[in-house]
Amino acid sequence: MEENITFNKILSLSHEKIEAHFSKNSSDFVVRERALYEFSGRGEHLILHICKKDLSTKEALKLLSEYSGVKVKDFGYAGLKDKQGLTFQYLSLARKFEEKLRNFSHEKLKILDTFYHDNKLKIGHLRGNSFFIRLKKVSKINALKIKQAFEKLDEQGFANYFAYQRFGKFNDNYKQGLEILQGKKKLRDKKMRDFLLSAFQSILFNDYLSKRLELSHFAKKFSKKEFASIYKLDKKEVNEIYSQEHFFKLLRGDLLCHYPFGKNFFCEDLLKESLRFKQRDISVTGLLLGQRAMQAKDFALSLENEIFKPFYLFNSSLNGSRRFLWSYLQDAKLSYDEQKAHLFLEFFLQKGSYATTILEELLHTSNNE
Repeated sequence: MEENITFNKILSLSHEKIEAHFSKNSSDFVVRERALYEFSGRGEHLILHICKKDLSTKEALKLLSEYSGVKVKDFGYAGLKDKQGLTFQYLSLARKFEEKLRNFSHEKLKILDTFYHDNKLKIGHLRGNSFFIRLKKVSKINALKIKQAFEKLDEQGFANYFAYQRFGKFNDNYKQGLEILQGKKKLRDKKMRDFLLSAFQSILFNDYLSKRLELSHFAKKFSKKEFASIYKLDKKEVNEIYSQEHFFKLLRGDLLCHYPFGKNFFCEDLLKESLRFKQRDISVTGLLLGQRAMQAKDFALSLENEIFKPFYLFNSSLNGSRRFLWSYLQDAKLSYDEQKAHLFLEFFLQKGSYATTILEELLHTSNNE
């Protein structure tokens, strides 16, 4: 079995690398979490709206724990936020500890507001995140190139890759996840174990997404006859793919989902669903390996099998689910200060999507550069 899973990451936009400087710091990278629901104003749980500067969520929880006496595991949160940058998010704890935090003060962590609510926050209890990004050393011509690329992403959407944060500094988290599944590695820390397993699921998802982007590019570059030869498809199936207006091609047997949330359903009328896809009413999903995940059918399943089949034996050890292969920017704005050579980006992403994947598409640089 291949333990060093590697893939050629294919992007949707095809321009050359664009020079710009980006640094994750509190002036140039700001993240604001949007809650999934309004807080009720009653209940036994205290919601904290915090602002943290160059602190990870776990580091912020440790500071609050040490001050209040609340165990870290008794805090709730909807998602983990980046360490570098200025980030705003919501935390929850038992309401009885409210008084102990009344005078909390720290140079890198502020409690901006408090609310009462009926339940503890859990992972996923957020709509998504709003981002502000400042790029520096951007020439006038490169600002125009970024603007054109940004407008294209806003128009067509983007490939919803898991970003480098999921895979660790040395890009080896998924290897440790595979070792856990193979019984070569054991961990007592359940959260860390689950995180490493999710990294393994994520690398397979990314590999499949890259394969789908390759197919979509091939549909633009090759004749129908050449495309049919590559994928062993009949004339009808090829025509169904080539007739789609959207860059990212839907396939027979794809599992689709109403966007931004809803139930999964199979793509049976390809041309009808491709129109709904172009209108952003639905999107297409990819597999996160595991026993609870639905599999695609037909041609889409044959492509899934090329990536996932060697690892189906681990299904019983993973929950599994489906994740959007394709997602969309919302509230996208761009401005440029020619005198300072600074370019400013603002946008909202649904939960589970990464701002760094947007930067990679725009600049065509890896996030490690």
